[in-house]
Amino acid sequence: MPFGAADSPACRAVAAHWPQTVGGLTPRVTAVQSAGVAAWGDPAIVARCGKQPPGPTTDQCLDINGVDWVATELDDGTMFTTYGRSPAIEVLVPDSYDTAPLWLPAFTGAADQVEQTLGHCSSVTG
Repeated sequence: MPFGAADSPACRAVAAHWPQTVGGLTPRVTAVQSAGVAAWGDPAIVARCGKQPPGPTTDQCLDINGVDWVATELDDGTMFTTYGRSPAIEVLVPDSYDTAPLWLPAFTGAADQVEQTLGHCSSVTG
């Protein structure tokens, strides 16, 4: 189960810092009854804590307010996963929202609850 740690103490700390709004979008009820899962807007931007941290990747890496995020393009949007933090946080931004990375600063406070102990990603390509 990829989000087995969603109700762990670390994810409860993250959930206590989920943003009130994300770019003006208000919170909405999620199908998953877990503090480690939250959503805003319609279509929903969804944040989930408890993911296994990603390993080395060739996907784009962004430093947003000191938080490393790995960007993975999906058919219907972009998945951002914190890098170097365990448990990892995943934020799904649907295609209907322009410039997906601009939604990430809202999650800095939550991501900062998990210490970055597993290194930093690099966007340097060889």
